[in-house]
Amino acid sequence: MKKAATLLFFLLSVTLWAQERVPVWPKGKMPDPQGHQIAAMTDEAGREGFNPDKYRIPYLEWFEKPANPNGTCMILISGGSYMNCCDVGLIKSWREKLTELGVQCVNFVYRTPRPVGLPIYQSAWEDGQRAVRLVRREAAKRGFDPEKIGVISMSAGSHLALLLATSSQTPAYAPIDKVDDTPCHINWAIVNAPAYVTTDGETGTPAFREGYGTDVTISDVFKFDEKTCPMSLHHGEVDPYTPMGSTLVYRKLRKMDVPAELHLYPDKGHGAFGFERGVEFMTQMGFLGPVQPEVALLDRFTSDEGRAQYIKEDIWPEGRMPDAQEALGAPYIEWHFPKELKTTAIQIIYSGGAYVRNDPGSFEVTPARRYLNDLGMTVVTMRYRSPRPEGLSKHTTAWQDLQRAIRVVRSEAAQYGLDPDRIGIMGSSAGGHLTLMGVTSARHKSYLPVDAIDRLSCKVQWGVGIYPAYALTDGVDGHNAHGGNEDADILVPEFSFDLDTAPMLMIHGDADGYASMGSVKVWEKLRAMGLSAELHTLALREHCFQRTASPGTGSYTWLDRIQEFLKGRGLL
Repeated sequence: MKKAATLLFFLLSVTLWAQERVPVWPKGKMPDPQGHQIAAMTDEAGREGFNPDKYRIPYLEWFEKPANPNGTCMILISGGSYMNCCDVGLIKSWREKLTELGVQCVNFVYRTPRPVGLPIYQSAWEDGQRAVRLVRREAAKRGFDPEKIGVISMSAGSHLALLLATSSQTPAYAPIDKVDDTPCHINWAIVNAPAYVTTDGETGTPAFREGYGTDVTISDVFKFDEKTCPMSLHHGEVDPYTPMGSTLVYRKLRKMDVPAELHLYPDKGHGAFGFERGVEFMTQMGFLGPVQPEVALLDRFTSDEGRAQYIKEDIWPEGRMPDAQEALGAPYIEWHFPKELKTTAIQIIYSGGAYVRNDPGSFEVTPARRYLNDLGMTVVTMRYRSPRPEGLSKHTTAWQDLQRAIRVVRSEAAQYGLDPDRIGIMGSSAGGHLTLMGVTSARHKSYLPVDAIDRLSCKVQWGVGIYPAYALTDGVDGHNAHGGNEDADILVPEFSFDLDTAPMLMIHGDADGYASMGSVKVWEKLRAMGLSAELHTLALREHCFQRTASPGTGSYTWLDRIQEFLKGRGLL
C-alpha cells in the first residue's frame, strides 16, 4: 500500500511540473465571452470525444523546471490565424530547446476562433495581458526574475506578441481583481513571421499589396509605448504575410533606440526560421546570463599553413590604368586556392577603410578568406586604389579596379578549373558600398576599355555586403544623420539597380553609425525587383561588429551566415 501511494505521489508530481495548467481568468470574470470560442491546441481539440465546454477558459501550461535554471522565463505563443492554436510541433520544439538552455517555459493558449463583432485579436490580447500578469506573479515561486520574461511566437501569435511587446500600457480589458495591478509588459520578444502587421492585411488576410505602397503603413493597433521591449524579428522573403511588416517594425524600434535584430531569409515562405539566431540575440542581450569575454577574430584564424596556394598579379596593363594618380598606389589581386577544391565558384573579397585606405590582410578579409578556403572555395583578395582620388567621387577609382578585377578573374577562371560565371564579391564598410556598386551597377561603365579583357562582362552572380557604409542619402560621406530611419533617407543614386543586379547577403550591426537601415533598404529594393536577398542585423553591435565578439552571439558566428547563403545558392 505504501509503495502504491509513493508511486501515485511521484506520478502526480511529474504531471504537475510537466503540464501544470492554470486558467487565465477566474470563473465568471472573463471579458467578452463568446460561445463559439475555445482555448485548446489543435491536437487536443481534434481528439475524439473533445468537449468544447470544458475548454472555454484560456490557460497557461507550465512545463518542467530546467535542470540548470538561469532565471529567465519564456511564454510560448502558437499561431493559427486567430482561428486556432495550431503550432503544436513548434511549441514542443521551443520548449525542449529553451528548457535545455535553462529557461523556464510556459505555453499560453488563448481563445479562438476570432471573436464576432470585435477586432480579430481582441480576445487573444485580453487573454495575453492577463497571462503576462500571472506569469510575472509566479516568478518568485518558480525561480525566475520577474523582469526577465520573454515571448517566442509564430504568425497570428506573433501579431499578439507584438501587441504585448509594444502596447502594454494600453489596457485590453477593465481590471477585475488584484492580479490586474501587476504590470503586463514583457522584456523581450522573438517574433516569427508576424501576420497582419501592415494596413493592407490588418483585418486578418495576407497582405494583398505585399506591404508596398506609400499609403501602406504599420497597423495603428501597435502603440510602441515607453515599455516597448527589444525584439528579434524573423521573416521569410516570400511570405504572403509580408516581411515588410517586420522591416517597418524594425525601423520603428530603431527610431525609439530600442535594440533589435532583423533576420530575413531568402526564398522562404510562411514559417519559423532561425531559432539559433534568436538564441544568439538573447545571449548578446545578456538574457541568458553574463555575456562571455570577446575574442579577436584574427586570433581564431591564425595561419595560412596547409590552407591554400597563392598567386599575386596586377590587374591593369602598364600605362593603361584609368584616372591614374600617383598617390593612390597600385591595385592588385591575390588568388588563394584551397588545399582541396570542392566548388568551382570564386569569392572576391576586399576590405573597407573609408576609401582612404584598404588592406587585403585585415580582419575584414583574412578570416573570411581562410574560412572559405577551408570549405574548399577559391578566394581572390583585392587591393583597390586608395586614398580617395583627387577631383573624383570617393569611390570612382576603387569601382574601376573592382570592375577590372572581376573581368580579370573571369578571363583566368577556366585555366584554374573554375567557373567564370560563378563569381561573387564581398566587402565591408566602404568595401560594402563598393560591393553594392558591383552588384547593382554592372552595366554602368566605370572606364573605357583598355584591352580585350574589357570585352568580358563584369556582372557577378552574388554579393555579400558587411556593414556597407554610405548607402543612404543621409550618410553619403559619413555617419547617417537620421540613422537612415526617415522616408527621405533613400538609397544613393550611384546604385543603378540595373538588369544585371545580383542576389545578396547583408550583415550589419544594429547600433552602427553607418546605419543598418542602409542594408534594410537595399533588401527592400531587391525584394521589390523579385531578387533573392538575405539580411541579418545584430543587436547592440556597432561598426566592425566582428573584430572582436563574444562566443554564442551572432557577431561570433557571422561567417556561418555566408556559408549558409552560399550553400543555399548551390555554390558550396
